[in-house]
Parts: sequence; structure tokens; C-alpha cells
Amino acid sequence: MSIHKSVMLEEAIEALKLKNGDVVVDATLGGGGHSLEIIKRILPKGKLIAIDQDSEAIKKFEEVLDKLKFKPKKENISLNHGNFSDLESILKNNKIFKVSAVLADLGISSDQLDSSERGFSFQKNAQLDMRMDQSRKLSAWNVVNEYPGESLERILREYGEEKFAYYIAKTITNARKNKSVDTTDELVEIIGNSVPGSYKRRKIHFATKSFQAIRMEVNNEKQNLGIFLKKAIEVLNKKGRLAVITFHSGEDRMVKNIFRENARGCICPKEFPVCRCANMPSVAVITKKPISPGAREIADNPRARSAKLRIIEKIHPVKSA
Repeated sequence: MSIHKSVMLEEAIEALKLKNGDVVVDATLGGGGHSLEIIKRILPKGKLIAIDQDSEAIKKFEEVLDKLKFKPKKENISLNHGNFSDLESILKNNKIFKVSAVLADLGISSDQLDSSERGFSFQKNAQLDMRMDQSRKLSAWNVVNEYPGESLERILREYGEEKFAYYIAKTITNARKNKSVDTTDELVEIIGNSVPGSYKRRKIHFATKSFQAIRMEVNNEKQNLGIFLKKAIEVLNKKGRLAVITFHSGEDRMVKNIFRENARGCICPKEFPVCRCANMPSVAVITKKPISPGAREIADNPRARSAKLRIIEKIHPVKSA
């Protein structure tokens, strides 16, 4: 049984403007909370395409479906093991080429965080892993023990926005000269030895940004997100909606920028007196500012505190490159 609480469940589902008969993609199945609400709104004629790179998430959701009082038909649901960057090929495998709505929740699920053997959390000692897809070879152990110091510093600074990236990377490379860094507790101790005491007394745990950065590198999250957003916009029907929930400022910035780029009209240089590009905006930005969780949800689920929801609507076909 999943212990994950879907963030901004009501806001995200309402944003998609779903109706009976819609074909909808939940690009990040996770605990399945969003998918269950989607199913309720699109049955009996609709279809859900759910995707997750964690095979355990799919297995758990299959168990949830078996226990539902209302039984969706087989043709109403397609569960797919894969990364959301493979959206186009997954849809083709399902003989679907256009969809009514797409939802992506970029947060790591509570099931993964609380799994003692996955190594996502600094709050439980485990082997360094952090792979969302267990079939992948690259793990957190490889990143921590095999990456050059310069690469570690770049990852911590770029993905984690960690201001002590240089010192943490240097301490890691020094520590692994004596023995490999094998567990989350060992990594936390190294990070703690790299930052000043005042940094350890902050509300946010001092290892949070480093663990986040390493996880993003292991799972190639930034690159996959860019690919996914482009494909998601392409596959939307006119008036179809894309809703994305982020938990990291870098991810939110990427989503905002890609949404803005696709919402632009003319891209001619400013010095051109008349538009010559004939570029048409492909989407309309519904959320000029991102939607954040309410105080009640944050109190009930502290992991929701950094979440931001952005929404766009397809208004014009994307020009092929």
C-alpha cells in the first residue's frame, strides 16, 4: 500500500479540465493519487496512460486498482514502465498520437524516500543508491566515489544550488582516498564536516541540497525534463492542458522558461520594423504565477512546502523543426 500523499491533488486535477472520454497522461504515476482522480473524471469512455520509471510504483498501483470498488476496464488504463522523456514512444506503443491532458509531479514519492534500501533519504542509513529505475547502472555510489572533484562540485552547485559545493566536493574526494563512501550516513558525516556550524542549525537539514543534487544526476532529471516538456506540448490536442508540479527552484525555472518560449509569438530581432518570422505561439500560459499549496496542506504534509504548480493550454500546433 502506498504511503505517498499527492501534492496539490485538487488544484492539479481541476487545472486539467477533464471530462468523460478524455485521453490523459499521468507522466509520473508515483503513489497513484493523481491517477485515481483522473480515472474518476474520464470514465467510462476515457483512457489513462500512466508512466513511471520505478517498477515498484506500477506494481503497487496495480494492487490499488484490484481493490477499487469501481472496476475500470482494461482498455481504460495503460501502465507503462519507463521515463517520461520517452513519452512519444510510449504513446505510439499504445497507438495514441494526441492526448487531452498531461500531468507531471516531479517530486520524489514518500514510498521511495521511506524505503530503507533505496538510499534516497539522509534520515535513514542505507547503501548509496538513489536510482528511481533499478535497471539503470549509474547509482549514487558511482557519482560519489568515481566522479572527479570538479564534476562533483558542478553537480552540487548546479543541481543543488549548494553554496558550499567546493568544500563538500573536496571533502568527499579526500575521504574516498582512504575508503569508499558506501552509505548515506557516511555521506551525511562528510557533508557535515564540510560546512560551518551555523549551516547545520538552519531549519533545512544541511545535507538536503547535496542529496537532491546527487539524485538528480543519478536519474538524469534535468535533461529528461527538458525532453519531456517539449514532447508533452507536441502531443496535446488543441485546448489540451499540461500541468507540472515542481519542488526545486531549478526545475521550476526550466518549466517557466519553456512555457514562456512556447507562448511567444514573434521571435524577430527587436530592430526589425515588421515581423518576418510568422511565428505563432503554441500555448497560452494559464498560471502567470505558480500555484502553491495552502497552509493546511503544508501542515498535513511538510514535503509539499516547496511545491509549485504551473499550467499551460495548447492553442496552436507546434511548428516542426
